[in-house]
Amino acid sequence: MGMLANARYFAFTIPGMPDRGRHISTSFDTALNILKNDVLMMSSLAERLMENAMEGLLKRDSNLCNLTIADDEEIDILEKQIDKEGVEIMIRFHPVASDMRLVISTMKLGANLERVADQSVAIARRAKKINLRPAVPEVSLLEPLYREALGIFRDSLRAFVDGNSQLALQLKPRDRYLDGLNTSLTDKLAGRMGADPEQVPTYLNIIFIARALERIGDHATNIAEDAFWQEHAEDIRHTFGAVKEDS
Repeated sequence: MGMLANARYFAFTIPGMPDRGRHISTSFDTALNILKNDVLMMSSLAERLMENAMEGLLKRDSNLCNLTIADDEEIDILEKQIDKEGVEIMIRFHPVASDMRLVISTMKLGANLERVADQSVAIARRAKKINLRPAVPEVSLLEPLYREALGIFRDSLRAFVDGNSQLALQLKPRDRYLDGLNTSLTDKLAGRMGADPEQVPTYLNIIFIARALERIGDHATNIAEDAFWQEHAEDIRHTFGAVKEDS
């Protein structure tokens, strides 16, 4: 049984999703709830892929890495399903502006979750290569990046589900901090390559994993931007840093 089957515990009506009001058409509400359920299921699976990939690295457990790689297919299935459901809602019901933003932003959330899963698979593949070689202490340098990337990802989902614009606005500075951690790690390992050429393959794989974590932060920031747009109909992409939290 795959992760998709295991994740079917979500309630049909999602507490925490913003209440958009009652619609005359019950079938519209049903379709919207199915879409919400599927994207929350996909969120749970994407988070688990990231956790399994990093735990596979930090614990030198390649079985967890293999699990990440295998379960990515179910993420792809859900992304297609969410896109199909979103398009059908817009064609059948012609939702009003606020509901249309919800549908579109949910479809974009699915796309970002799929990219997070892809980065997790990239981490898992690199981790398997590292696990085949002698252990090096430099792997621990990835832990702060992992904690920050996972925290940004979780908070971006919370901002989306709860319609929390203030939380959404807090994530761009945290993503910049993650970028700085990535740059620092890369510089540190580049300096060690000359001193220990035997470990160059491992160091390179660590650098690529750090880059994947940094990209997960980018996708989480995209989710936060879409959460803000969903609530305020304001596109803050590329101007995120200029938006004031009290706006």
